[in-house]
Amino acid sequence: MNNLLILLQDQAQPQQGGSMLSSLVFILLLIVVFWLFFIRPQSKKAKEEQKFRDSLQKGDKVVTIGGFHGKVVEVKESTVIISLAPNMEVEVEKTALVQNGNRVGQA
Repeated sequence: MNNLLILLQDQAQPQQGGSMLSSLVFILLLIVVFWLFFIRPQSKKAKEEQKFRDSLQKGDKVVTIGGFHGKVVEVKESTVIISLAPNMEVEVEKTALVQNGNRVGQA
């Protein structure tokens, strides 16, 4: 009987190492999934927004995060002056602009 218990204990110990390995693989898989579905798309979107802000030109149609539609009149280092209506120009931060999708002269 004692020999049987010793054999069972010897067989149980390698399984604990396998269980630890499977737990490690599961955690790594979980990290990869989070990176693929959450972190990577977020950083890709941030890069696209930065590219949009860097490429702003006079005449571009833009929308502010507040919902105002306008046309770029002047581009400065961190701000943009946009025309919201005739004789109505406002200066906003570049970070307060979102892509409208259309540039003047494009369909």
